[in-house]
Amino acid sequence: MTDYVPDVQKYTDKVNTAAVAAIVKYCGNSLHDPDAARVAATDPKELATIRDGFAAKKLGLGAGAADTGIKATAEKMKDANQKSRVTFYYLLAENTGTLGKLN
Repeated sequence: MTDYVPDVQKYTDKVNTAAVAAIVKYCGNSLHDPDAARVAATDPKELATIRDGFAAKKLGLGAGAADTGIKATAEKMKDANQKSRVTFYYLLAENTGTLGKLN
């Protein structure tokens, strides 16, 4: 879990380590696959999967709020060629005010 905190810190000043741990637990073994551990923010199918999966099921977001949050998160991480899934999910929760749902 601590491996992901430095990457999250690139985008936000205060990191909730319990929320990072919850995301790591949610993602599970998929984080061991290099492709699955990254978000392809230019792939509409991938973003729809995030919206209908993590954003809806874990954060309780409706489609509109999720799409807005995903867009803001992708914009915030636009300079990163490889976007960490844990960081992307963390920032999505932070951007949508749902970080507390991860603890």
